[in-house]
Amino acid sequence: MVFVFLICGVVGDYSASADIYRYEDDEGVVHFTDAPTDRRFKIFMRDIKKDRKLRTTFKLARFTRNPAEFEPIINQCALEFGVDKSLVKAVIHAESGYNPNAVSPKGASGLMQLMPKTAKDLKVANTLDPSDNIRGGVRYLRFLLDTFRGDEALAIAAYNAGLSRVAQYNGIPPYQETRTYVDRVLTYRKSYQATN
Repeated sequence: MVFVFLICGVVGDYSASADIYRYEDDEGVVHFTDAPTDRRFKIFMRDIKKDRKLRTTFKLARFTRNPAEFEPIINQCALEFGVDKSLVKAVIHAESGYNPNAVSPKGASGLMQLMPKTAKDLKVANTLDPSDNIRGGVRYLRFLLDTFRGDEALAIAAYNAGLSRVAQYNGIPPYQETRTYVDRVLTYRKSYQATN
């Protein structure tokens, strides 16, 4: 296995740290950078100061749309499917940053980043329509919560890594991305609970 490090912006004082991103190419070469130029780069190591700030504050400027705009849809779907609205908001925040037009490199789309097959199974006609997307995402969360007998951490892990991976490892998969995702969603959820 070959490792390639590309650290950008090393000028003057390097006391400021940054997130480090990683991806492994088709030839098994592992690339690291603090300035990703390719969508294949995934977060590998977070800047602790930046992450702590992100976990304790919400900056609406980071959102593509005002989260309050989606409040009625979230409340309606959360009530209909019996899912805590703070959890729904946390998943939306982690998945898309409230960008209803977000599309991932893997094809997940909309506020709750539904994969095409999942959207089809949930009968979501238009994943970029906020109402359809949230309804499908909350319905899927309800299914995962029921599958894991209310264990939110496992349901969130399955939302990120897939149901089969959680079943395969009989718990949260040992993927850093998934573990970070679960921590982030649960932290966001606490923040939303505090503001409700």
